[in-house]
Amino acid sequence: MSLQSLPMLFLARVYVTLKPGVNDPPGLAVLGGLKNLGYASVRRVRLGKYLEVYLDAPDRATAEAQVTEMCRRLLANTVIEDFRFDLSEEPRLTKPQADP
Repeated sequence: MSLQSLPMLFLARVYVTLKPGVNDPPGLAVLGGLKNLGYASVRRVRLGKYLEVYLDAPDRATAEAQVTEMCRRLLANTVIEDFRFDLSEEPRLTKPQADP
C-alpha cells in the first residue's frame, strides 16, 4: 500500500475546561500556591485537561465528527465540562502502526 492510498493523518489538540460556575478546588489550590509564591496579581485559576489525539480519517469533516464524538462520549464530562479542539493535518512519514 502506498502512502498516497492511506487515510489522512490528523492531530486533534483537545482542550477540556470546567463550565462557568462549576466549583474548581484544584484551581483554588493553585491560586493559593501562586499567591504564597508572591504572585499577588493572579486573580483566578481554572484547571482543565489538554489532550493530543492522532487519528486517521478520509477527510477533515470525518475527523472533526469523530473527535466531537470522542469528546462527548469519553474525553469530557459534558455535564460539568466544555470542550473545544483544533484539528490539523499531519504529514505521514511512515505507514500506520499495527494495533497491539
